[in-house]
Amino acid sequence: MTGLLSDHELSQLTPAELCPHRTPVPTQNVSSDEFYPAPQNGMQRAVEARLLAKADELGPKRGLDRRRFFQTASGMAAAFVAMNEVYGGLFDASPAEAATPEQARARADGLKDQFIMDMHTHFLRDDTRLTGFVAMREAVGRSGWNKALADKPQTIADLKFENYKKEVFLDSDTKIALISSAPSEIPQDWFLTNQQMADARSRVNKEAGARRLFAHCIFTPGRPGWLDELDAGLALKPESCKGYTVGDNTHKELSKYPWVMDDEKITYKGYEKMVKAGIKNVCVHKGLFPPSTERAFPNLVGYADVSDVGKAAKDWPQLNFIIYHSAYRHVGGDPAVALAEFEKTGRIAWTSDLADIPEKFGVNNVYGDLGQIFATTLVAQPKVCAALMGILLRGLGPERVTWGSDALWTGSPQWQIEGLRRLEIPEDMRKAHGFKPLGPARGAVKTAIFGDNNARLYNINQKRAGLELQGDRFAALKDAYDKAGPRPSNLRYGYVNLAPKSFA
Repeated sequence: MTGLLSDHELSQLTPAELCPHRTPVPTQNVSSDEFYPAPQNGMQRAVEARLLAKADELGPKRGLDRRRFFQTASGMAAAFVAMNEVYGGLFDASPAEAATPEQARARADGLKDQFIMDMHTHFLRDDTRLTGFVAMREAVGRSGWNKALADKPQTIADLKFENYKKEVFLDSDTKIALISSAPSEIPQDWFLTNQQMADARSRVNKEAGARRLFAHCIFTPGRPGWLDELDAGLALKPESCKGYTVGDNTHKELSKYPWVMDDEKITYKGYEKMVKAGIKNVCVHKGLFPPSTERAFPNLVGYADVSDVGKAAKDWPQLNFIIYHSAYRHVGGDPAVALAEFEKTGRIAWTSDLADIPEKFGVNNVYGDLGQIFATTLVAQPKVCAALMGILLRGLGPERVTWGSDALWTGSPQWQIEGLRRLEIPEDMRKAHGFKPLGPARGAVKTAIFGDNNARLYNINQKRAGLELQGDRFAALKDAYDKAGPRPSNLRYGYVNLAPKSFA
């Protein structure tokens, strides 16, 4: 996909779509090719076995096979019950909810109007050369949800865009999303150009009849002509800007122009243009740089951490710096490594550094986006996920942790939404580290993360937006879709490692 993994490494991996069990929550790590995914560990295998057993026990009572059971609200509840049985009681889920469709459906219906802004999503351009993403999609001719498309053969490009709308706006409770991209030294290997993001925003919002999709402007400090390109991108009226300090994240071996956020001679010129254009939010990809990646690209590791965030935030109080993935480093590999680090030191690499910035620099304009930090750790080791949430909330404050799923790489974001709704930091962890509870799904902390913080950042009046979205075409589509019996694909679109080696 991104060219980071070698041909040999790719030959050892399997497209996630080909996994035999489409469980509501992934039962092993899925890589978007930014890291080499670890094999399914012993705990993940135990979760999968328990979940399959529950499907075989509970599904037939309702006339459902495994796949159909996994598409129901009870199937989602069963996934978190299985995780509780393996990892301990970290999730708000009960056997009764898993066994009683009416109870599970009532809970889901009671939460579906929750205001969720997912400001970190992706799909690929029509003429993409990144065929790893495309090859992993099932060769289907119909989307299966929009009758207007039923008789028209779907191209790969149509499938990507149409499926993005389905999985984000129909198969999840997301109300507003932001489409993002990634730059490359090879022009055609940008996920989407700035113009294509703006065009996608226009198309979605026109179809919906409301403001459902926002767009980034990608900026690339130091590249020849980058300030002119930024001017052109800002002219498209993006809602925020985004950059990758490692430069070309798609082809790291080609990266010629890594940059730092606090470069007064280069990067600050871009901030000046953003402020003049009325931009307030600067999103920056950080982290996702495990030791294996450092060994391959030692020249880039100093650009992937957060050592450049504090000064930039202090120098530019009129901007908000939203750090994507909250700079989590330990992506991929044995999840016990991150857990051991936390249990020994009370810290987790780079994310703890991010959480220290407000106090260290006296700033209040640094935010932590969840992205892969949540998607990866929730299924690799939920205790790490809970620790990361505790670290971010303690350091940044609940008003500066923002929701982003990094979908579509991890499939529809609904399983991540359910994960946060149900997750709680264990009491012993809270006492030992001074963490506060996450609270209920509609409690103050989770409400802030799901929607309040992004609404404030992007100047959205939730009441007004809620009324507009309730009456748009996507709301009508979703209502009809739900009444017909939603059928989420439960597919993920990265690579999985099916090697027998596992971590206990």
